[in-house]
Amino acid sequence: MKRRRKVLSQTKGYRFGRSTKEAAGKEAIAHAGKYAFAHRKDKKADARSLWQTNINAGAHMHGMSYSVLMGKLKKGKIALDRKILAGLAENEPATFERVVKSVS
Repeated sequence: MKRRRKVLSQTKGYRFGRSTKEAAGKEAIAHAGKYAFAHRKDKKADARSLWQTNINAGAHMHGMSYSVLMGKLKKGKIALDRKILAGLAENEPATFERVVKSVS
């Protein structure tokens, strides 16, 4: 009885029999956990992809591609990560321009 209550409390808000039947609820919890684990990894990849897009857009405004900019930053030993660069490109275009000019 206690185990059933626990399963059903975890499936609160699920649709159809998954929120009222123990067997369907257990299966739903297992799948939800699997998806949650996988998608935590995907969320990080999605964020990195968005940063790369923002940096590329900012770099193209200054006549450079993303790959060339990142290569020059690495050669120049400028340790700004993609998250910071994307923020600069989007919110601080003047600062981003100085970074680009410093490696040109």
